[in-house]
Parts: sequence; C-alpha cells; structure tokens
Amino acid sequence: MLHDKAFAPLRAAVISMGLLAPVGVQAETIGVSMPWFDDVWLTVLRNGIQDNASKAGFETQAEDANGDVNRQIDQVTNMIASGVDALIVSPVDTSATQVMTQQATAAGIPIVYVARKPDEELPAGAVYVGSDERTSGTMQAEEVARQLGGKGNVILFQGELAVNTTTVRSNGVRTVLAQYPDIAIVQEPAANYQRNQASDLMTNIITSGEPVDAIIANNDEMAIGAILALQSAGLDPKPVVIAGIDGTADALGQMQAGDLDVTVFHNAAGQAQKAVEAAGAMMRGEPVEPVTWVPFELVTQENLSSYMN
Repeated sequence: MLHDKAFAPLRAAVISMGLLAPVGVQAETIGVSMPWFDDVWLTVLRNGIQDNASKAGFETQAEDANGDVNRQIDQVTNMIASGVDALIVSPVDTSATQVMTQQATAAGIPIVYVARKPDEELPAGAVYVGSDERTSGTMQAEEVARQLGGKGNVILFQGELAVNTTTVRSNGVRTVLAQYPDIAIVQEPAANYQRNQASDLMTNIITSGEPVDAIIANNDEMAIGAILALQSAGLDPKPVVIAGIDGTADALGQMQAGDLDVTVFHNAAGQAQKAVEAAGAMMRGEPVEPVTWVPFELVTQENLSSYMN
C-alpha cells in the first residue's frame, strides 16, 4: 500500500493548477450589496453574481439594502470589517457612493459597481460594469415613434429619481420624441421601477380620461403594471404601443401575448459574469478596465423568438 507521501507531487501539481484548494485554506469571499432583493431584474443579476462566483471558487455574502442608502453604506462597512476580499455593489443612490468607495479603497478591497453607474469619478481600486444607459431610452423611443407613425400622446413612466439610470433613460426618450412634432409626452409619473406603483398610477390616468396612444416605461415592471391596469379597467392594451426595458421573462411573456410591443434587453447575466470576472482579476492584482460595457439589444415581435429562452 502506497504511503501518502507518494501522492505529494501529484497533490502539489493539482493545487498549482487551481483544481484543488489546499486543506485549511478558506475560499475568498465577495460581499454583494443590492438595492432591492424583490426586484425581478435585480434578482436575476444577484443570482447570476452568486452563480458565477461559485463557479470561480468564491463564496458570496449578499445583503438587501431595501432601498435605503444608509443601510447599504452600513452593509458595506460591516462587510469590510468582516474581511471580505472584494465587493460588488449595485447602488441605491448613484450620487451617494463616495463613502463606500473611500472605505473600500482605504482598506485595499476591490469594489465593483454594477448596473447603476456612480455619479462620482471612480478612483483606482474601483470599477464599473453595466450597460450604456444613453442607448436604452433612445432605442426604445425610436421604435415607439416608428410604431406610432410619428403621432400620438405618450405617458412616460419613470423609475427612482435618485438613480441616474432613470434620468439618462428618460432623457433619451425625450430627446428622440422631441424630433416628432406630433408626438407629445403628456405625463411623466415616477413609479420607482415598481409594478404595483405603475398600475396604481395608470389607473388614475385611465380615470382622468387622458387619451393615451403609447406608454414608455423605464423598465419592464412598470410597463407590465400599466398593462395590468388597462386590463383591470376592461381595456385592451393591444391598441396602445407599450414599451419597457430589461427583457425579463415576464416581459417576454407579455410580448408573446401581444400586449407589450417593445423591450430593450438589459443583459443581467452578462453583467453578473463581467462583474465577478472584474472582482476576481482585481483580487489577483491584474489590471481591469475602469468601465466595462455590456450592450443593450432591442426586442420586438420580429425577433422575440430569439430571446424566449
């Protein structure tokens, strides 16, 4: 029977190839702070981060900020104190990331912001992974204008006003529609990216008798909320051109039913993968681009089948 020493060279070779961690060595941990756990798209992003981290041999510690910027800062502070090796953060408020950035970089812990780009200029040790929001609202509005034939009344449902994603997406819509003199944005309610809030606001709009030819929402959840409000009022959503952003499974189902006309695929899986890759590279001391873009993709009835899986 061979002694364990006979396997020492093989074990050392396996460890050097990263296939087997040395006994007693703890896996590196990535702290993850998300603005909401109950948001559909952010849930896909969070699950993707955890899955990619697990595949790469990292552990994760995920926390829900529940829309509270101070709670998120406290979470990051506690994660740093607990000794995480890297951070991935999707900010509650994109104008309030400085404290988290300063704490992480002072502790020498890499921080990757994902999906919501901080307003601050990020220093060394902090990077951003996401999609160029300047294109999402533009793509969405151009397709709506085409389907409207350049004429109609539009309701613009906005997300959280403290997040620059909302501002950039809405400005993209406004810039495009300003080129069409016969298209008017008649209301711009903020539904905070929430389906229920959009449904309630749409119910009020229906009750007011405001003529609506199109609904453009900063995300799919608000677009779906508007659809549900129309259906609850006994109205058919199909004559109204309705657009969202994200390309969630629920949104694609609404498109398949013919009630949602446009969405812009916001690649949560791609952002999750790139965020974990960036965190891993930074932990290893490798150079990482300050910004990594994951492209948006327009989805309509014409190419819907390509996204159904």
